[in-house]
Amino acid sequence: MDLEFSPEDVAFREEARRFIAENYPPELRAKIADAEELAKEDYLKWHRILAKKGWVAPAWPKEYGGPAWTTTQRFIWSEELARADTLPILPFGINMVGPVIYTFGTAEQKARFLPRILSGEDWWCQGYSEPGAGSDLASLRTRAVRDGDHYVVNGQKTWTTLAQHADWGFCLVRTDPDAKAQEGISFLLIDMKSPGITVRPIITLGGEHEVNEVWLEDVRVPIDQRIYEENKGWTCAKFLLAHERTGIAGVARSKRGVERIKTIARTEMDGDKPLLANPFFKRKVAELEIDLTALEYTELRTLASEASGRGPGPESSLLKIKGTEIQQRITELALEAVGHYGAPYFRGFGEGDNEHPIGPDYAHRAAPTYFNGRKTSIYGGSNEIQRNIIAKMVLGL
Repeated sequence: MDLEFSPEDVAFREEARRFIAENYPPELRAKIADAEELAKEDYLKWHRILAKKGWVAPAWPKEYGGPAWTTTQRFIWSEELARADTLPILPFGINMVGPVIYTFGTAEQKARFLPRILSGEDWWCQGYSEPGAGSDLASLRTRAVRDGDHYVVNGQKTWTTLAQHADWGFCLVRTDPDAKAQEGISFLLIDMKSPGITVRPIITLGGEHEVNEVWLEDVRVPIDQRIYEENKGWTCAKFLLAHERTGIAGVARSKRGVERIKTIARTEMDGDKPLLANPFFKRKVAELEIDLTALEYTELRTLASEASGRGPGPESSLLKIKGTEIQQRITELALEAVGHYGAPYFRGFGEGDNEHPIGPDYAHRAAPTYFNGRKTSIYGGSNEIQRNIIAKMVLGL
């Protein structure tokens, strides 16, 4: 979609593009291209570069360290990051708990946590889902009992992304077991090095150690690490999820995904013609682009609404549903495009110096990326739950 930008916005785009070209670590690009597993330091490298520039938290207010960009500049920045195929900044600190802290936290909490989120000194993970409380998050059972100036926390969290690297976690816990489901929940910040915390890996279909289960046994958490009021954590939870769902849409990176599919389909042959000339495949690509354009307009309307002072509403659920469905269609189409190269996917195929991925470079990540993409319609509140939210908030059902 072509947008009309002011001369100031055009200058900003050029500045952003130049900065990325001159500062994005080439070794990071090489590791991603070679499908190497990323270490904690790899994730933090680009974060620290952007933090030094003051560009790591585009949506944060200036008073808390944000760059004071306009909505249009934030849109341009997301497009340029996607265009350059940069490693996304992890959302748990910048996009999730940071806004919760500067919106609901005390002055002391803001001073303590926000600078370290910006700098990357503290790595955060999210403790929402539990084995019996995923889409029905309000049924969570992790308990926090007051003991003097501490809470004593016991329970289990699951699907905790990159918790093996985390310094801190933000968790929903039940502080009033007798209250109604959404009530009696509090929002705690927990030091992940606290005694009683055990992190166990869950290996994904793609073979990665990305998610974990986290056990909390008599973990002592100071009262001053609770955000907002006791038993009012659901307010923080809803605020966080609305912002998370808006970000999950991932329009800019999906546009790059479509371009990669086209590149593959121009190279892969279907008989004596490129795959992209196949009318059935070409139709799938066209339908994908049409839906993505519609989603982009919706995202822009949402950003404009936020710029006028309104927070994300039910449209964040719509963005989440359509955004993740499009992402899954992209990974499916990419896997279809690479054809038989995607079928013999074996992690660690071969030994030592003889280990070589099968097929062209663009095929190496098609299967594991497809596997990993199955989760997008589940996390951040499953798409079935999002449809219920839309039915209630928009249709009044």
